[in-house]
Amino acid sequence: MNKQKAHKISVLLVDDHPPIRSGIRAILEKTPDICIVGEAQNEAEARRLLDDLRPRIILLDLVMPGFSPAKFEKWARQTYPETITLVLTGHDRDYLLATMMEVGAAGYLDKRIRPEGLIDAIRRAVQGERLFTDAQELRAERWRRDVQEKWNNLSDLEKKILRWLATGATHKYIAAQLQINPKTFEKHLERIYRTLGVGSGTEAAIWYSEHAEEFPY
Repeated sequence: MNKQKAHKISVLLVDDHPPIRSGIRAILEKTPDICIVGEAQNEAEARRLLDDLRPRIILLDLVMPGFSPAKFEKWARQTYPETITLVLTGHDRDYLLATMMEVGAAGYLDKRIRPEGLIDAIRRAVQGERLFTDAQELRAERWRRDVQEKWNNLSDLEKKILRWLATGATHKYIAAQLQINPKTFEKHLERIYRTLGVGSGTEAAIWYSEHAEEFPY
């Protein structure tokens, strides 16, 4: 890295869409104190470039094939704690927001952010600011309370029952598949309903279907 670049905020772009990366580059290349040092389109490239380049900032998309943003961010925080991650994504989902907060990202930005907003966010992040808004904090807290906590309070067997319910299978069939006697099965159902705050297997199935992608298997 030459002396001029050494005095700039170094940025690594991690996004699997070339047009998006080109657009971000076009914005940041015009900024005198920011320099894009690398681009990655998958996790393997991102890890290699982070090893090689040690950027100050990572601009991270969240949804890429075969990519776990939470695992990547945990690794990045443990391996290069001086590098700051700003999520830059079009996927504004509460569970993604809450997860990235928990693993150490410094901010969660919408890809529709105006150029000046992105530049300001990068500069503020380098100064140590945490860039989550009050509204984002409230959304994340609500998701943890209304979804994550309920899911975590279910036993492994109850989670299996809930997944089966979402397929539309009958109670008798599910009990047989899981080798549970009918009375025990009904007790687990009652606990599932109580934990989720629902009144029937149909409501429990709907709850699970609405949140299925948010839970690890």
